Amino acid sequence: MTASIRVGIGGWNFAPWRGRFYPASLPQNEELRFASRRVTAIEVNGTFYRTQTPSSFARWAADTPEGFIFAIKAARAATYTNDPQSSAASVQHFLQSGLTQLGSKLGPLLWQFPATRKFEPAAMEKFLQLLPPDLNGVRLRHVIEAAHPSFSDPAWICLLRQYGVARALVERDEEPAADVTADFVYARLERNDALAPSGYAEPALTAWAGRLRAWADGKKVADLPRVAEPPQDGERPLDCFVFFIGGDKQRAPDAAQAMLARLHS
Repeated sequence: MTASIRVGIGGWNFAPWRGRFYPASLPQNEELRFASRRVTAIEVNGTFYRTQTPSSFARWAADTPEGFIFAIKAARAATYTNDPQSSAASVQHFLQSGLTQLGSKLGPLLWQFPATRKFEPAAMEKFLQLLPPDLNGVRLRHVIEAAHPSFSDPAWICLLRQYGVARALVERDEEPAADVTADFVYARLERNDALAPSGYAEPALTAWAGRLRAWADGKKVADLPRVAEPPQDGERPLDCFVFFIGGDKQRAPDAAQAMLARLHS
């Protein structure tokens, strides 16, 4: 059994892509339709800053092909506060904003904490308890990005596994720890390179393609560090989501398409 691998970009409205990724003559209201036929997923960043409407989610679903996936970045109001009551209210407000209008195209929900937020076990467990496994009959998958070094703690990995929440694997200045904590893997690759032929360093693309295939096939990935010991229940096929989102963002579509080509070769 092999799980699915989705490869995408962050957002679709980005002026430097016009005339490069998007044809110069393409109307802006056709950009999502165009992008969703050249990558297999998009991470939506706008939901981090403002509440969307159910009609917006429904329109996105209608504009994209079957099998396409949207990963949705959760509202910052839920993660940029230390007030548990405020977090709970903001989580609920976000979840009730119309996400289920995406139907089968609703992918992982990314909860991104500020880089200054430190790991406090009790507080983080309370937050994890706010994340439901489903919403109106639609399954939810949650992933957390917490960049502060204090989260490199086996206790954090244990909590994530307990609640079935993924730990975002973020490639910035160094290789990320690759602890698997859910039934899927979520990678955010932030080294897009304007000078690289494929928009990303070729060795890194090759290495990530191999890792994604291994995870999807239920095999171990041994070339990345871990924070904690892996679980003892053996390997299992994992759905994979990988997004090219940082660095020279104008090359993100090139890098995503280069990754898809590698995976399909």
